[in-house]
Amino acid sequence: MSANTNKFKLPENSKVVCQSQLLMQPLTFLLPLFFLLASCSSETEKKEDAPVDTVSGQTHSKQKGCLRCHEKKLDPAHDFECIVCHNGNNDSEEQTTAHAGMITEPAHPANMMSTCGKCHEKQVAASSHSLHFTMQNEVNLVRKAFGASESLSTLLDIPISESPDTILELADDLLRRRCLRCHVYYKGDRYPGIVRGSGCASCHLSFYEGKLVSHSFLKTPGDKQCLQCHYGNRVGSDYYGRFEHDMNEEYRTPYTTTNDYFRPFGIEYHQLQPDIHQQKGLLCVDCHAGSHLMGDSSSGISCESCHDVNKLKEILPHNISTNENGTFTLVSRNEDKQHLVPLMRHPAHTKYQGLVGCQVCHARWSFNDQQTHLLRSDLDEYDDFSRLTVQGSFEVEKILINNLDYDADEIDPAMSDKISGGLYPGLWHKGYVMRRWEEVLIGRDKDEKLQVMRPLLDIYLSWLDEDEEVRFDSVPAKTKNNGMLPYIPHTTGKAGLFYEERIQHFLRLEKKAAVK
Repeated sequence: MSANTNKFKLPENSKVVCQSQLLMQPLTFLLPLFFLLASCSSETEKKEDAPVDTVSGQTHSKQKGCLRCHEKKLDPAHDFECIVCHNGNNDSEEQTTAHAGMITEPAHPANMMSTCGKCHEKQVAASSHSLHFTMQNEVNLVRKAFGASESLSTLLDIPISESPDTILELADDLLRRRCLRCHVYYKGDRYPGIVRGSGCASCHLSFYEGKLVSHSFLKTPGDKQCLQCHYGNRVGSDYYGRFEHDMNEEYRTPYTTTNDYFRPFGIEYHQLQPDIHQQKGLLCVDCHAGSHLMGDSSSGISCESCHDVNKLKEILPHNISTNENGTFTLVSRNEDKQHLVPLMRHPAHTKYQGLVGCQVCHARWSFNDQQTHLLRSDLDEYDDFSRLTVQGSFEVEKILINNLDYDADEIDPAMSDKISGGLYPGLWHKGYVMRRWEEVLIGRDKDEKLQVMRPLLDIYLSWLDEDEEVRFDSVPAKTKNNGMLPYIPHTTGKAGLFYEERIQHFLRLEKKAAVK
């Protein structure tokens, strides 16, 4: 580019008029100039008076309705008037009138049938009975371990027990106020990587720093949406190779990070080996389809669904196609990337078929949090928890840090009910005897098949009331095998050279125990 490219060029036959010549022109020339300047000044004042979006900072033209104050960023499928979902008065210029009858959370379970259901009636009806909505598996697993004889159909049916008389009532209080922070009726804990929407918005809208990024709905939720609930030492977090640090500050590894937040999920985590599927670029929804998550939970998804040639030929998953050479290709929802599907050809698959679960050989590591102790304390004494302020609960952490500062105004020891929103006395503290991942634990499931195990119900409950009376003291869950239950760790990798030694080591220990 030449040096003169950006210079301004005058049109042909134009004249350059100097300042002295301009001043000598007749008054008839100056009057139009005066009105032109006045007009520009008026337009500037109009722009300054125009409303400014408090979220985006953009200036909007003066108009009626929602767009007078709010910026509209919608995907093409939802590009319609705000009042279709939010109600309100779109013809008003005054905030109070415009917001009359407004639904602030149209995707919340209480509203979603009348809002989202207008266009997605079938999906909304199915999702309201899905496990992601009812949480009945988790709820009944814990309640029966502490004495419940009947199953509940939804987490909404858990009784409120402000002053428990039985260990089951104490477990109910634990579920409502400490455990169940990841369900569609609640917006998640207050950590920046966790806050999300409720109902349909839990998965189909993006949030950052606790705020809605835009109204552009995600047809396919990304892993970010999944990890807003599947964080911590849970299946999902391990897919990314994450294992939470110990809570005690003496054992947490201090390190720096380039991320926006030091603890986006509440507790620092060790970075272990991610699952091979994650390394290859597969998303959670490539295996866990929406029809499974939002409706029929009995999808039968398994390792064999993709890697056993016989099952592939029998029921071909929707995202896998057959190639001419007898191979199979999976198309990921992650930018439509294509992946050649490895098939089960090793002799071990035939030898142990039906006897050993896939992850017994292929899991690189698994969760092993033993003896989880949960204490409800109604006391306003906090010194014993000075090294345990990081609790994986923003609510508990906030109160502990504040009340351990003797110059701060004390906050009452109380926690909210994550289902009803009510505030009740007592803080639920959490701790472990051991947090490890070194050894993959193996046991037998109900069908006598070897599976990776996890001490999911190795739980102990205690309660210290406001009068320092110990109401319950480390009452264990009533389970077999120390609370061990089979699960599928998402830490898949190559089996390696010693896969069979895992199996044989377990069988030797099992035989030795039987002799005793």
